[in-house]
Amino acid sequence: MKFKITLLTLGTIVAFSSSVQAAETAEGLYDAKCATCHTKTRPTDMSKVLAPALMGVMRHIKMAYPNKDEAVKFMIDYVLDPKKEKAICMPQKIERFGLMPSQKGNVTEAELEKITSWMFDNFPPADFRGMGQGNRQGKGQGRGQGN
Repeated sequence: MKFKITLLTLGTIVAFSSSVQAAETAEGLYDAKCATCHTKTRPTDMSKVLAPALMGVMRHIKMAYPNKDEAVKFMIDYVLDPKKEKAICMPQKIERFGLMPSQKGNVTEAELEKITSWMFDNFPPADFRGMGQGNRQGKGQGRGQGN
């Protein structure tokens, strides 16, 4: 009987730690902490969009900060302390969606380090074409290039 209890306990621990590990992946953290507002794909129904999609956000970030370390540092700072003067999106995005609320207390710096590094490595996809003008696709125009 004691062996069955021990086996059951170990099984529960393994199952729990596996689900915790899945949520702790960068994409899992993004899905849990960011995807409610920032979708990973271009939305089909723009009337229900709460914030710009991740593809467009990362296009603008990479144009301003083509260096990954600088981009990650910027994103962590902005997510925890967003200010209009820090924003690198087009002004009409702030007019439409408002300024992103601070996520301080909702996500830790360590989680943001994982999330933003994953975002930089995976978005936008190579075939992404942004909406509107200036489809520069992160080729280094903007801040971070001495412009």
